[in-house]
Amino acid sequence: MPAFQLNLLQWYDENARELPWRSDPKPYKVWLSEIMLQQTRVETVLPYFERFLERFPDIGSLASASQEEVLRLWEGLGYYSRARNLHKAAQVVMSDLSGQLPASAASLEKLPGIGKYSAAAIASIAYGEPAAAVDGNIKRIYARLLNLQEALGSSGFEQKVQSYAQEVLPKNRPGDFTQALMDLGSLLCLPKQPQCQVCPISASCLAYQHNTQNSLPFRVKKAPLPHYTVCAAVIIKAGQVLLKQREQQGMLGGLWEYPGGKIENSDQDLTDCLRRELEQKTGLKIAVGEKIGLFPHSYTHFKISLHSFYCDTNKALPAVLPRNFTWVPLEDLKDHPMGKVARQITDLITK
Repeated sequence: MPAFQLNLLQWYDENARELPWRSDPKPYKVWLSEIMLQQTRVETVLPYFERFLERFPDIGSLASASQEEVLRLWEGLGYYSRARNLHKAAQVVMSDLSGQLPASAASLEKLPGIGKYSAAAIASIAYGEPAAAVDGNIKRIYARLLNLQEALGSSGFEQKVQSYAQEVLPKNRPGDFTQALMDLGSLLCLPKQPQCQVCPISASCLAYQHNTQNSLPFRVKKAPLPHYTVCAAVIIKAGQVLLKQREQQGMLGGLWEYPGGKIENSDQDLTDCLRRELEQKTGLKIAVGEKIGLFPHSYTHFKISLHSFYCDTNKALPAVLPRNFTWVPLEDLKDHPMGKVARQITDLITK
């Protein structure tokens, strides 16, 4: 085994983070951790992992739960398609695979929500398959080790990193090696100011030898994120509040929110926007009242500034609301899974 693999594994043996899916690396726990860790820091994941595992200790209990309960437990972790796909995959495992999570990366990748990286990570950690898992942290490490000058995300970069990752993956400890790289990227080989002086593989790192580690991996500058102004109405009648459930497909799918929408050029102001949105979407004519607050939030591809208002309607409540709209008792809001902004509004109005 080449020197840098030996050095990395020795470092991992001495410095590995203590994590619940490592002390008991059952396939279900490894799978759950890998899905939760996608684009999310370990410190954020830990309490969610423990709560999720307490309620859903195995694949069967997860598969038999309602999507609403799964989303409610996931609430605040973000990227909710992960939770929906985790739930779907558990149902597939129970119905089609006799309750057993597949043991190979190729088979894992066929399940909802498990991509190439996650499949390789689960297979290597839980089953010892020599499948190279390459995420953002590992791409950064290999870009520096090889002193790659291609742009991150380019076909040349991706091919070289994936090929190298598979080439150097030890056959006898693939799971430990994968996790060692994860820890190295999180603790030492940082995006900014990498800790090269204490890195166990700096002697093999071409970027460190050429003093290019701070500029790698090379990134193409992205355009600034678009920004939208959004309004939301809080309409309370007889102890109930009007909510809308988002479509299952798409961002925040299946979560509940307060009705409203983006301001348009035809709207004179925020209140005009709210009146138009509610009449178009529910048929309700509203009077806009006291402002509840301004809630800025950033998503992956855009930013919003959401203005929420108490609103009222003097008309009788419609007997039949449009699809996805419902009246919810205030005391039941806690049971409806919501995105971060909607939950912030809920916390304010229920105090």
